[in-house]
This record gives sequence, C-alpha cells and structure tokens, in this order.
Amino acid sequence: MSPWKKARGRGEEDPLDAALVGRVRAILTLGGVPHAELQDGVQQVRLKLLEQRAGRRAALRDLAAWCAVVASNVAADWHRARHRQERLAERLTAIRPWGTAEPGGEEAKVLALAVAEGLEDLPVAQRQVLVLRFYADLSVPQIAEALGIPEGTVKSRLHTATRAMRERLRTDEVV
Repeated sequence: MSPWKKARGRGEEDPLDAALVGRVRAILTLGGVPHAELQDGVQQVRLKLLEQRAGRRAALRDLAAWCAVVASNVAADWHRARHRQERLAERLTAIRPWGTAEPGGEEAKVLALAVAEGLEDLPVAQRQVLVLRFYADLSVPQIAEALGIPEGTVKSRLHTATRAMRERLRTDEVV
C-alpha cells in the first residue's frame, strides 16, 4: 500500500491530484528525465509542495504553475547530476594509465572499491569536503559556504584528505 493511501486513511490527502501528477510527469518527460526516473521526480515535487505548505500559511495562488516550475527545476537538477557523473567518469578515465583495461573492467572495480574503503577510513570532516569537492564538483568557496567554515579550513581538510587517499591507494597498490 502506498504511503499516500495510508495517509489518506488518517484524514490526510495527497497534495497532488491526478491531473497535477500527469502534468508534472509530462514536464519531467519533456525535460528529458528518463521514464524510469519519473516517479522519483513526481515524489520530489510532492515533497517540495509539502515543505512549502508547512513553511507558509497562505495557499499558493496557482498550484499548477508552481508545480510546473518545480518540475522543470527537478528536470534541470537531474541533468546536472548526470553531467557530474559523466565528468567524474572522465576524470577517472583520465587518471588511468595508458594501455590499461577499459573503465568498467576489473581494474576499475578494484579502484572504485579502494576509493570507497579509503573514504570510510577518513574522519568525517575530511570525507565531507573530499566528497563535496570531487563528487559533487563544488568549488572551495561553495564548500566553505555550505559548511559554514572558512575557505582555509576547507583547503586544509582537502589537502590532508587527498594526501591520505593517495597514500592509501599506493599502499593498496591500486595506483
């Protein structure tokens, strides 16, 4: 049973009616979101609507227009995330020595596991800045602002974390 059916049984109603769900799905589809990801996109719009209602007393003047804007933003976010993943794959391919196996081969799997294990071993603060910098592709000023810490602290943590990761990968004889 869906969470919305359970919620409706307690007197709560789905903030998106069937017509709005159809409109949101259409906007996401036109925005290039794959069919398999549409339900997640609808859920994101639903969540943003619930957050908006919880944070504001006044109702939206045009709910359909608001949902359309949010759905287009969700589609744009999906493309940004996909683009970040493609850039990460390019970076990993670029650091691979010439003449080694193609990405996705055994060596790439070993590298991915070694990086994951290395990340787990880092202190939380170092792991956080490393992930934000190299996986989320945020700049040092963006990381500093997001975490509420000075840029110098971000740089220091990045330096220490990359040095630790480099040493870990050399010790494990991955690179």
